[in-house]
Order: sequence, then structure tokens, then C-alpha cells
Amino acid sequence: MAVLVASGTTLSLLTGVKSADLVTGRNQYVGKGRIVLIAKASASAALGMLGTLNVGGISLADDQICPFGGATGGLSSQDNVMIDQVVSGGRVELFWRNNSAGTLTIDYALWFTPM
Repeated sequence: MAVLVASGTTLSLLTGVKSADLVTGRNQYVGKGRIVLIAKASASAALGMLGTLNVGGISLADDQICPFGGATGGLSSQDNVMIDQVVSGGRVELFWRNNSAGTLTIDYALWFTPM
């Protein structure tokens, strides 16, 4: 059964701003299992929101552009998968950074399934 580690809707970042670590609370540390990051940026943000996901000190995404954007439709666990990886465990960190001009928003969800 998957556990929601972190999620957000319409996370808004100004130009050049990087978010704080978005994984807080008891789900900061995970064991061996599968981690899935889904994300969808606002229509204009498709090339401006960059994600960083680290698990146990290993980078699964290092300033990777969110390839999904659109003004309509919701976040889809099938269509908006950025990362789907089996990990050995450790501390989970997730950051978003706005790399373009103007304020951008992103919806995201980070799921973990223990093995």
C-alpha cells in the first residue's frame, strides 16, 4: 500500500526561487521500496519548474525539468510520472525551483510503497 510522502497543489514560486525541503514529518525516512513522483506545472511553466529528488543521499532527479504542463485537467498518476524508482531507503528530500521569468505554479505528489 502506497504512502503519500509529500504533496501540494498550486505551489507558487517567484523567478529564481527554490523551495524549502517539501518532505517533512514522519515520512522523511523510508526503507526499501518504490518511490514515485508525479507532477504537472501550470501551462506556462512547462519549461520553467525544475525538480530535485534525493533519497538516502542519492539524486534521482537533479534540477530536472517538469515535462508536463497544462491549464486544464488534473494531476494524473498515470500520465504525469516524473520518477518511478526502487530505492534502498534513507532520508527523502524534494525541492522545486523556478528557472524562468515570472511566478509559476506546480501540482505534485510523492508516493512511497514499502517492499
